[in-house]
Amino acid sequence: MIVGSNQPYLFPYIGYWQLMSISDVYVISDSMQYIKKGYINRNSILVDEKRHLFTLEVLGVHSNTPINEVKVGNSAKKISKSIFHAYKKAPYFNIVYPIVEKILLNQEKNLAKYLGYSIETIADYLGIETEFIYLSDLQGETELKAQSRTIDICKRVNATEYINAIGGVELYSREDFLKEGIELTFLKSGDIKYKQFNSEFVPNLSIIDIMMFNSQEEIKNILTKFNLIKK
Repeated sequence: MIVGSNQPYLFPYIGYWQLMSISDVYVISDSMQYIKKGYINRNSILVDEKRHLFTLEVLGVHSNTPINEVKVGNSAKKISKSIFHAYKKAPYFNIVYPIVEKILLNQEKNLAKYLGYSIETIADYLGIETEFIYLSDLQGETELKAQSRTIDICKRVNATEYINAIGGVELYSREDFLKEGIELTFLKSGDIKYKQFNSEFVPNLSIIDIMMFNSQEEIKNILTKFNLIKK
């Protein structure tokens, strides 16, 4: 049983989906702390051949507020219009924009559920068939933190392997996971490039960019461009 997990993000980059695509179970870590100025509620798209950051307004953020207690604000329509104008000439705009618009204009006000709906909707479009579980449903209230919390997640779903993004290398100890009978692996995305209009390629944008410029079959190929690293 391969398990992956991460906080819910707004239209995250391709590595997030690669991790999801090889997980039997993917845990949406909705009860983790909301991080101000992080990428939980913002991302980047291509505007006039340059990287452009957009941010979903959020409400009710205080010190140590968990993601599932944050509310969605009122900027979704503005973001939707920005995406419309940025990509209206993209090759897959007519297929992808209605999906993006449906996600953004979803009336759910709980940020975690709003992002969860986004994740599951895009995963369906990408053909990713992992089982989604919300951390708050899996663990409930817990005093466990960091690595101990992740190991507990794995044990609760009978994981034999836990895969994390490469950025987590410094956060986890392979030996500690192996003591619990769990293999620890890190995913590193490969060098991914594709045609974006006629401009010089701008990497590491939101999944929206990949969807606008690539067919579903092409994206399935992109999802395989990674390396698994054991440290």
